[in-house]
Amino acid sequence: MTLRLIFVRHGLSSFNKEGRIQGRNDLSTLTKQGQSQAEAAGKAISSIPIDAVYSSPLQRASETTKIIIKQHKCDLQATYTDELLEVDLGPWSGLTKNEIKKHFPEELAVWQKEPKDLTISRDDGTKFQPIKDLLFQAEFFLKSLFNEHLNCNRTILIVAHNAILRCLILKLIGEPSNGFRRLRLDNTSISMCNVTFNNWEDRQVQIQCLNNISHLNPKIPNRGEKKRILLVRHGETDWNKQGRFQGQIDIPLNENGKSQAKAASDFLKNMNIQKAFSSSLSRPKETAEIILTEHPGIEILLKENLKEIGHGKWEGKLETEIISEWPDMLKTWQNSPEKVQMPEGENIKEVSDRSITGWDEICKDLKNDETALVVAHDAVNKTILCHLLGLMPSDIWKIKQGNGGINVIDLSDEEGQPDQITCLNITSHLGGIIDSTAAGAL
Repeated sequence: MTLRLIFVRHGLSSFNKEGRIQGRNDLSTLTKQGQSQAEAAGKAISSIPIDAVYSSPLQRASETTKIIIKQHKCDLQATYTDELLEVDLGPWSGLTKNEIKKHFPEELAVWQKEPKDLTISRDDGTKFQPIKDLLFQAEFFLKSLFNEHLNCNRTILIVAHNAILRCLILKLIGEPSNGFRRLRLDNTSISMCNVTFNNWEDRQVQIQCLNNISHLNPKIPNRGEKKRILLVRHGETDWNKQGRFQGQIDIPLNENGKSQAKAASDFLKNMNIQKAFSSSLSRPKETAEIILTEHPGIEILLKENLKEIGHGKWEGKLETEIISEWPDMLKTWQNSPEKVQMPEGENIKEVSDRSITGWDEICKDLKNDETALVVAHDAVNKTILCHLLGLMPSDIWKIKQGNGGINVIDLSDEEGQPDQITCLNITSHLGGIIDSTAAGAL
C-alpha cells in the first residue's frame, strides 16, 4: 500500500519573530504573517485530495492546520495528537539564542555539533536527551500511522513543527548519521514523501520534495553568507518521454524540455548567481544556457565527471526491451541498484564516486558568499543528494528528481559539519507542488 505524506511546518509565530526558542511550551502564537503563510500553503495544496489530517495540538500548529483546512475547502476533521508535539527543550524554552549561549554554553556547543548528543537537566535535576526522545516519538507516530492506514492508498497531511518534522523524515529514510543538521524546514514549507509499505520494517520511501516555499515570497529560502549551489536536473528529452534509458547517449532537449528550462530560469531570475557548471552532455548544457539567459555573462564550465550513468547495452532501450534480455538484472536494479554492473556500462558506486568528486571540485571553487548553478542528470543528482543526506549510493530510489527540478544546497562554513539541503526537487514552476514530469527510465 502507498501513502503520500505531506508535511507542513506551522506559520511564523511570535517566538519565531522574536528569535526565541519555542520547544514544547504553548506560549507562542501565529503572527499575522504566519496566518498569511498558512493561507498560501493551503492554496498550494488545495488541488490535492487529502484523506486524513494530523496536527500538533500546540496553538501555532493547530491554527495553521485550521487555516489550511479552510483553504482546502474540505470537510476533514484534524486529529490532534501529542505524538506531533515539538521537541522538549526544558529550561531553554522562551530564551533567545544569546541567553542560551550565556547560561548553557557547553550544552549549546553540543547542540551545534550534534543535536542527538545533547543532554539537558531539568529544574529537578533529572536529565534527558531531547532529540533522541523526539526520534523515538517520531517512530512511534509513524508506526501508529502505518497501522491505522494499512491496506489503504491515501494522502495524509501532517502539520507540526521544525524538529519533529525533521525527525519524521529522518526516521522514514533510515536515520542517517548527523541527519538533523542536514535538513532545513522553513515556516509553512511543504515536504512530501511517498511510502510503499507492508509494515514498518518493510517499506520503500521516496522523498518527492523537501522545504518547498514556492507559495511564499521569496520562493526560495534566504541564504545568509554561506556558499550556495543550485543543483538542477536537465529538462525533458524525447527519450525521457518515451521511457528509454539514455545514459551517455547525447540526446537533446525536446520542446517541453526547453519550456521547463525557461520556467526554471524564470523561477531563479532573482537569484544572484556567479558561476555555472554542467555535465558535458548537451541536454544539461542547453538547460544551463536557457537558465542563464536571466544571468548574462556567466561562462558554463563543462565537467565530464557529471555525465549521466553509463547504461552500456541498455542505452536506447525501453524497459520492455530490457526485460526480454536481462529480466533478473532489471529487477535487481529496481530493488538493489548497488548490486548491478551495467552490461558494458557502470555501476552506481562508480557513478557516485565520480559525481561526488565533481561536486567537491565545484564546492572548492566557490568563494564565501558565491552561488553556483550546477545542471546534471537523474542518477548523478541522486547520488550527490544521497551523499549530502548521509545515505549510500544504493539509496538512490529514496530521492525524486524531476526534469527541470531544482535543489538548493547551502554549504557548511564550519569544519566537520554537514552541508544543508535547503530545498529538494522543487518543481512548482512546472505546474504544481507534486512532481508531474516524465517518469523516464532510470
